[in-house]
Amino acid sequence: MANTTSGTTTFDKTFSIDEIIEEAFERLGIQNVSGYQLKTSRRSLNIMLQEWGNRGIHYWEIAETNIDLIEGQSEYKFFRSSGDGTSAVSTPANIYGMSDVLEAQLRSNRTQTTQSDSPMTKVDRSVYAGFSNKLSKGTPNQYWVQRFIDHVSISVYPTPDSTNATKDMHIYYIKRIQDAGAYTNATDMPFRFVPCMVSGLTYYLAMKYAPQLIQPMKLVYEEEFQRALAEDGSDSSTHISPKTYYPGT
Repeated sequence: MANTTSGTTTFDKTFSIDEIIEEAFERLGIQNVSGYQLKTSRRSLNIMLQEWGNRGIHYWEIAETNIDLIEGQSEYKFFRSSGDGTSAVSTPANIYGMSDVLEAQLRSNRTQTTQSDSPMTKVDRSVYAGFSNKLSKGTPNQYWVQRFIDHVSISVYPTPDSTNATKDMHIYYIKRIQDAGAYTNATDMPFRFVPCMVSGLTYYLAMKYAPQLIQPMKLVYEEEFQRALAEDGSDSSTHISPKTYYPGT
């Protein structure tokens, strides 16, 4: 006879911000948190999630879109939020919170069975600065990404001519991890990262409430993060190893 089980796999979907905070405090031996403790904990959680953006690629935050190329236009901007500006026209539309571009292709006949992609090369500032006429028209085959506070700018070279303006720039990009919002919300991450998220918040709170536990909490956090990262990795032959950084040590 089979065991009686819940039949559900949605714990991470309903694991709310206030429960995450409660779990982290309990690991420090602190119970019945409220008021300012909740506020400072959510702030620490948001700081930690932004710091995760410095650790490398999180595969669940990779998305793709097709940028509508415009004849003679070299720059296409994608803003942090709609309050910062209007992002470039793309399909899917309304792309906000872009962090970086991983790779790009010049795509012809996007909606047809004759669709065709030509690879575009990502260049750095020095290479882009070396192009003598950045507004020259032709077939875009290179692009430069600038990352500002409130937006990401993608500059293509050459700029699309009349023929290539009918094509799209197809990109794979990294999205920013969403903020921890209302206390009743869940977080923007897969179940694999729930243990290290709680361990990480515990470590951050130890720096505020239990300095004597900073080192052991750091070790637990590091182990949990590495396990999640290994499970989240790509099975391809090329693997990108994120950086690891622990504030306050």
